[in-house]
Amino acid sequence: MPKPTPTPRRLTTEAGAPVADNQNSATAGVGGPLLLQDQHLLEKLARFNRERIPERVVHARGSGAYGYFEVTDDVTGFTSADFLGTIGKRTQTFLRFSTVADNAGGADAVRDPRGFALKFYTEEGNYDLVGNNTPVFFIKDPLKFPDFIHSQKRDPFTGIQEPDNVWDFWAHAPEATHQITWLMGDRGIPASYRHMNGYGSHTYLWTNAEGDAFYVKYHFKTNQGVRSLSADQAAEQVGRDANSHQRDLVQSIERGVNPSWTLHAQVMPAAEAADYRFNPFDLTKVWPHQDYPLQRVGRLVLDRNPDNVFAEVEQAAFSPNNFVPGIGPSPDKMLQGRLFAYADAQRYRLGVNHTLLPVNAPKATEALNYGRDGLMATRTGGRAAKNYEPNSYDGPVQSDRPLASPYAVNGHTGTHEAPAHTKDDDFFQAGELFRLMSEDEKGRLVANIAGGLSQVTRDDVVEKNLAHFHAADQDYGKRVEAAVRALRDN
Repeated sequence: MPKPTPTPRRLTTEAGAPVADNQNSATAGVGGPLLLQDQHLLEKLARFNRERIPERVVHARGSGAYGYFEVTDDVTGFTSADFLGTIGKRTQTFLRFSTVADNAGGADAVRDPRGFALKFYTEEGNYDLVGNNTPVFFIKDPLKFPDFIHSQKRDPFTGIQEPDNVWDFWAHAPEATHQITWLMGDRGIPASYRHMNGYGSHTYLWTNAEGDAFYVKYHFKTNQGVRSLSADQAAEQVGRDANSHQRDLVQSIERGVNPSWTLHAQVMPAAEAADYRFNPFDLTKVWPHQDYPLQRVGRLVLDRNPDNVFAEVEQAAFSPNNFVPGIGPSPDKMLQGRLFAYADAQRYRLGVNHTLLPVNAPKATEALNYGRDGLMATRTGGRAAKNYEPNSYDGPVQSDRPLASPYAVNGHTGTHEAPAHTKDDDFFQAGELFRLMSEDEKGRLVANIAGGLSQVTRDDVVEKNLAHFHAADQDYGKRVEAAVRALRDN
């Protein structure tokens, strides 16, 4: 017997009332003007006008996927974090990749740092690790961050990114030389999100069950191998497919080719930080591996694409202030600034209840607190539930397990330079990175820098930037200066 034709589901308004005609607006007579009483028309147009939310000021262009993190090595000597406590333990994750400077309509294959924001849905709450595909950054104080981003964004007058603005800021930020060397080098344009490393970048604090404290840096090494694009290859890629990285990520997971990364950590006993030869909390510097070798922790695998990019990628919200017991912040000034800024940006974009959205809500536990009301409130609590603490009615109570060990602070309030260490200049690690490169890599790095710096119209800005490369390495500076002079003379 033929199967009966299923009854189609009926179209309704958002209040659930049936829609009789979705092809014609209500009018005053045939050909007459539209009627204000047409609820379906007004609701449809009003919702369409509000489909977009404010895009992220930075990291607006993003892609994401779900997966899991599996512990492969014992790190319980360093941290009491439960999700890292047992070899073989798996924790659900969501990872969002992004470019930094351009808007949501920008292309994927551009020279720009890449965001690497990872949410662990642990049994002790969500842990957010907000990093990049570079281990360092351009600045080391959050007070400079708005100015830095303004210099990299589209110019208010021309509406495009201007070399004058980009290089003028860098001329006044000598600490950016290390990150510029990364960005203008071969890894400045990843071939795909799957073929790049991820880094926590900042320094974090781990605490073990005995209360011992360790500072750590995270390194996610891609198991697909690092692959990058030259400037010419990237230009061709953008012309062929502006969505190349998004398409690659979706298609690879749909084919069952699940990208993965191996997590390593550098671990520094907290007592060694004060006397280290440079400030270990300086985001413009890396810790040499010979001082603190990489120690394997586990592997990250992405195995499921979001069903709805807007709901799950665009509305994904991360905050480096989302810690779990056993993990906490360090005195890294950039991290300290981001502890506030990231969550505040999401409250602006998505509202105070954005943590209740499925992609942001805990999955392995339940969020229990006394937050109430606000825009788009969906958590009402039980009848007569109290919204204050302490109370006598079995409401949630505070835990006796702290997030991480406290560290001592002292001194006078006020604005201060970073604490002095024996080797705290802004250039030596940029020079070390340059000297690690092959001749071909050096040639491409110099060409990429000269291509942008030669477009700067002010000679003093050019000279200040050249002085930074000379300070990093004499050969580095000579090569960049010669390349810039040649381009400016033509």
